[in-house]
Amino acid sequence: MQQTPRPAPFDIYLSELKTRLASVFSTRYTDSHAVERGMPEGFLDEVMDAAPLSVFIPERFGGRGQHVPECLAMLEACSYESLPLSLAMGINGALFLQPVSKYATQSTQQYAFDRFVNHRALGGLMITEPGYGSDALQMQTRFSSHKDGYRVQGVKHWGGLTGQADFWLLTARGMTDRGDLERAINFFVWDSSLGGIEVEERFRNLGLYMIPYGRNVIDTVVPEDRRLTPLSSGVRMLLDLLHRSRLQFPGMAMGYLRRLLDEAIDHTRTRLVGGRPLRDYDQVQDRLAELQSSYTVCSAMCAYTSSVAGVDHDCSTEALPANSIKSVITDLMQSAAQSLLQLVGAKGYRLDHPAGRAVVDSRPFQIFEGSNDILYEQISEAVLKGMTKLKESNLHRYLKTLHLTDRAADYFHTVLDITPDRSLPQRKMVDLGRALGRIISLQMVLDLADRGFRRDLADNAVAILRRDVTRLLASFSDASTPLVVEDYQADSGWLSFLPE
Repeated sequence: MQQTPRPAPFDIYLSELKTRLASVFSTRYTDSHAVERGMPEGFLDEVMDAAPLSVFIPERFGGRGQHVPECLAMLEACSYESLPLSLAMGINGALFLQPVSKYATQSTQQYAFDRFVNHRALGGLMITEPGYGSDALQMQTRFSSHKDGYRVQGVKHWGGLTGQADFWLLTARGMTDRGDLERAINFFVWDSSLGGIEVEERFRNLGLYMIPYGRNVIDTVVPEDRRLTPLSSGVRMLLDLLHRSRLQFPGMAMGYLRRLLDEAIDHTRTRLVGGRPLRDYDQVQDRLAELQSSYTVCSAMCAYTSSVAGVDHDCSTEALPANSIKSVITDLMQSAAQSLLQLVGAKGYRLDHPAGRAVVDSRPFQIFEGSNDILYEQISEAVLKGMTKLKESNLHRYLKTLHLTDRAADYFHTVLDITPDRSLPQRKMVDLGRALGRIISLQMVLDLADRGFRRDLADNAVAILRRDVTRLLASFSDASTPLVVEDYQADSGWLSFLPE
């Protein structure tokens, strides 16, 4: 039997990947291509020559073995050059290859991984439906038994790589004897040889031009062995998949934030305003400090994720760290883009400039895989539920009992000396979730500093996070609850109220 060649040492693999990407983005996909949709001819072939997706494939199938630090480092290398490319790799890895390696039959794994290793296949996940975005458990795509396996019918949209992926994980609910849909969620591995997925509409997405999105009509039959087998339930499998994916967001954010920080430092060093470098101004220093803080926070998140997001680990119960990491880092991504654009000025307000691209490319990260407003509310609900379970009314004392916050809580002793309850209005639950996510992030920074990470960078990040949390928790003293006035046009035309 022929032995599978051992992969190259990771440092060599990563160096070659970075060299390949730098070359491709200086020739095949330059800034001028940023205003064009899709990928230039030959671009993807050159990227795939460096085998970026091998990090997500088990070693027995010719991959590098699914080591989380390697997965994150690959995503970081891609996102330094292109956030959309990193997202495309993340979609393939976290939303297809990892779940297939954990839940698919051996025959399905063999078939799929062979296509990825030897034929440069691409894959993705279809969950979202036109009427059911955040309410994914109410999806209407259905499946029923068929003589050749299962017939899957429905409509999905906003699946990254629409019309381009060779494989899809399709989510659907079974039909009951009464003709309605079961609560349980099931996954099926579809590939293009099966047919039955038609792209009904291609969306003109605001950013992420490299990635095609659209509306897909599904009426296909998949073989019986293409159904994923959950370890307990379909909902638990869905949570395991989504939480693992959210935990790996810092990989995509890491290179992106490093690129924005490099661009900002370079611009403010060379740009003169009033005869002084832009970096000499105090407000500019504050923006740069926030950008650098985001870089440090993301580094800490990558270190945390490396130890908890392996395929062999059940991530279904990791809602608190997963939701905190995803929501906080994507907020920081968008804030960093806005800061860079502000620093660069008018020149940055172009799609063919890194600042302009960063604003539109990072914005959807706050929406997909769980809207941040919803995730922040869920963070608060999880903490308040834990407080109720322990019969603890004081937020500071409770956070001292959690391994995610036991050290960081002492940085906020005064502002955390509050007694929140489950009857908080939703807007305050969201604000509380924002603060809790940043407290969890601060603890990750402390843990990273203990391992030898630069103390000056860690101290700056701690200072910025303390400032953010204090501002957010100050809202609890504000009892106002402004509401929209829907018939606002009556008696509100300003021309009627000019001074005589």
